[in-house]
Amino acid sequence: MAAHQKPTERDALAQALRAAVRGEVDFGPTARALTTMDASNYRRVPFGVVTPRDADDVAAALVVCRRHEVPVVPRGGGTSIAGQATGTGVVLDLTRHMRRIVELDAGSRTAVVQPGVVLDDLRAAAAPHGLTFGPDPSTHSRCTLGGMIGNNSCGAHSVAWGTTADNVHGLTVARYGGDTLRAGRGREPALPTELPGAPGTPAGLPALPTGPPGLPELIGANLALLRTGFPELPRRISGYALDALLPERGADLARAFCGSEGTLGVVTEATVRLVEAPAARVLAVLGYADEAAAAEAAPGLLPYRPLTVEGMAADLVREPAGLPRGAAWLFVETGGATPAEARAHAERVLRAADALDGAVVTDPAGQRTLWRIRENAAGTATRMPDGTEAWPGWEDCAVPPARLGPYLRDFRALLAAHGLRGTPYGHFGDGCIHVRIDFDLLTAEGVARFRRFSEELADLVVAHGGSLSGEHGDGQARAELLPRMYGDELVALFARFKDIWDPDGGMNPGVLARPARLDENLRFEVLPKRPVEVAFGYPHDGGDFSSAVRRCVGVAACRTAEPAGPGVMCPSFRATGEEAHSTRGRARLLHEMLAGEVITDGWRSTEVRDALDLCLSCKGCRGDCPVGVDMATYKAEFLHHHYRGRLRPAAHYAMGRLPTWLRLAAPFAGALNASARLRPAAALAKRLAGIAPERALPVLARETFTRWFRRHRGSGAVIPPDDRAVALWPDTFTTHLSPEVGRAAVRVLEAAGRRPLLPGRGLCCGLTYVSTGQLDKARRVMRRTLDRMGDLCGEPLVVLEPSCAATLRTDVPELLPDDPRAAGLAGSVRTLAEYLEEYAPDWRPPRLDRPVAGQTHCHQHAVLGDAADRRLRERAGLAGELSGGCCGLAGNFGFERGHWEVSVACAEEQLLPSVRSAELGTEFLADGFSCRTQLEQLGGVRARHLAEVLAEGLDDEPPATGPPGPSGA
Repeated sequence: MAAHQKPTERDALAQALRAAVRGEVDFGPTARALTTMDASNYRRVPFGVVTPRDADDVAAALVVCRRHEVPVVPRGGGTSIAGQATGTGVVLDLTRHMRRIVELDAGSRTAVVQPGVVLDDLRAAAAPHGLTFGPDPSTHSRCTLGGMIGNNSCGAHSVAWGTTADNVHGLTVARYGGDTLRAGRGREPALPTELPGAPGTPAGLPALPTGPPGLPELIGANLALLRTGFPELPRRISGYALDALLPERGADLARAFCGSEGTLGVVTEATVRLVEAPAARVLAVLGYADEAAAAEAAPGLLPYRPLTVEGMAADLVREPAGLPRGAAWLFVETGGATPAEARAHAERVLRAADALDGAVVTDPAGQRTLWRIRENAAGTATRMPDGTEAWPGWEDCAVPPARLGPYLRDFRALLAAHGLRGTPYGHFGDGCIHVRIDFDLLTAEGVARFRRFSEELADLVVAHGGSLSGEHGDGQARAELLPRMYGDELVALFARFKDIWDPDGGMNPGVLARPARLDENLRFEVLPKRPVEVAFGYPHDGGDFSSAVRRCVGVAACRTAEPAGPGVMCPSFRATGEEAHSTRGRARLLHEMLAGEVITDGWRSTEVRDALDLCLSCKGCRGDCPVGVDMATYKAEFLHHHYRGRLRPAAHYAMGRLPTWLRLAAPFAGALNASARLRPAAALAKRLAGIAPERALPVLARETFTRWFRRHRGSGAVIPPDDRAVALWPDTFTTHLSPEVGRAAVRVLEAAGRRPLLPGRGLCCGLTYVSTGQLDKARRVMRRTLDRMGDLCGEPLVVLEPSCAATLRTDVPELLPDDPRAAGLAGSVRTLAEYLEEYAPDWRPPRLDRPVAGQTHCHQHAVLGDAADRRLRERAGLAGELSGGCCGLAGNFGFERGHWEVSVACAEEQLLPSVRSAELGTEFLADGFSCRTQLEQLGGVRARHLAEVLAEGLDDEPPATGPPGPSGA
């Protein structure tokens, strides 16, 4: 195959593809950069990407690629962990157009789907019929059915419903060159009713499959090897499942195709089996002394027919999670027709478990919280507790469940012998273990140790009767070692099977059959060998920007159609559906920018700039990404370098330097507000400032908050030694645009027995400079603020605007890592609710007793947390949940020209629907100025800061009599 082509040949290929298919053909650097990697350690650069519209497009693309002798890689969600979704030829992106559920027949419990259907979408379509698709990997919110078929995916419920192969009835497959086959069971029309001369076919059993020419003869000539060469265990995913073609096993060609990792053909349609979903589910969580004890207990629970038996150890639980006592846990889900039946089932499991401790969780929200810990493990495990990087590669070996305890002990011993660390977790009921290991994949010595460990671990797995892969496939990570598991003769048969399907070798070469070496094509080898000069400190990445970018391992939690619960990440992807506008996509582009092969102009890259343009800097990924990718920081870093010494967009000068302009404008607020009401003047101002024409300009305060405060109380630069005094941060938005919020906060703090004071003049957190990448200016502003704060840097500081609080808490110390005052200031920051809870615990807020709706600020969700706010609202009788997701305005983002459509789309996701569905008398809350502005401009409602609502309640409430409420009540 042509692994590398001259540009003219690549151009000819692209031109031929554009003439042949109706879908998009993109050979540009962005498309190529986005598909160099999956969720594995490997990287291969493709020639380009084709997004076929239908099966005809797939076949046409395969015809062209064969004619040009270019390999093809089918790609779904790109979450493969063994490298099988990377390739050097043409990537077929099946997620954009081929995502239709063609048919769902509840009577026969089957569905016909296209390969790009996301698993959760199929489950949602089946749910009204009381059905579901059984296999459910932790990536269920973004993995596709085509990818699941390619990898023979399993998931937590495989003890009940099996693997994907167990749930596939038939497949339509396009081969390299464009011809199409139907793969099914032995009695389907594509298979013959008899095979004359086939040895060993028992009478009355299904005949051998035909499939591609030569397949019946291959199977018939090797029946003895196929009957003895495969270990019997529930999670054998490694190699080709040729034993599924045995006559006594139904001659199931579809089953044999599952797990072929794109090396045989492209699935264009699949008929899958649906299973009955229990009406009620309950979770039994069982605590054990260690993971080996949990593993040894797991097989004893299988006779109780649980839906799951999942295991994980304490080193994966980074925060208190309400788990039972123990150092390792089994998550055993049970089902029933009623909640009582499911609970009784779980209690039987609990009694039989012989655990140190246990709990039965019936509350769906509590179950989701616990399951999220388990599902996030694929990302969480990429960092050891001390922050050291850990990687896949030996992600999912499986052994017979009865051997899992001894295997884990031997596995831990092997890790120790090589000086490595890992955190096992996974499907204990099936004997399948996931683990990320702290391999050094950056140095030649570390890579050599990676190889030695891989070879020895393969031998260990085989010694326990196991499979090198128990879920994620072999890919490049393990296929080289398949002879250790199957022997040379059977592996040679795998190659012949591949050749029958794909005689030209065009389908995903280097994977499974005739694989590339496990230690080549590593994605780290192209990164800079020395740290890149940067502005931020990256304290969690050793000050290394490359290490920060490496955080993204590709599990794609950012590529979801809706955020998980109150989550935020990634609003721009949900608005556009484009990989380039996901957190993962942007991280991939930054990786390729550092590599310099596909993205060739470094910090000046227009490809990276354009992808980051629609990043809202919401910081949602910092809190929601399981590995803590912080794209808002990376964006600020990139903009800092990209525009250094160059003219910036107008919005950077206007909104990026907003504190300066508002301070200068304050004396003329009345006149400027009047001008803004004149359409020609407003249009001119917006054009000059780079503001979207659809936006209304905010109204300037006639009296700033700081002026009001000095008139109200007076202030000094130093707070007297009074334990009732508290510093109240005069942020730009409160001071110049929402002074009513500051006045309300003063009223509330005074009612709580505190004495608010302003800490000084001319203070600024630097938020607007950070968000526009003007980091030199941001640091000057921050240092000036630290100078003016003086000794107050360690004193409690109430910050009303969540974005400013987040900047003070994270950006200031990360931009000034060598200034100890920055850390002191960061540690002093409190939201109003946090301060009241900590310093006025006996204060009783007014009882308001009304429903609420509105928006939790993105930065509060990601950086500050809102637990104290929730408790304060509850004490005040403000009932209901605020919206997750993002309001879509996000500071300067929603004001900038070109962002209007995305801004509105983000608001329409959760916020605006919550406003429309709110009952009469609902109080709309939004602590962020951006959120309030978006609600007013798009929703037509005036939202208020929590301080305003509480202050109004104080004014309406008669003086309290009797003792205050208990602390923390």
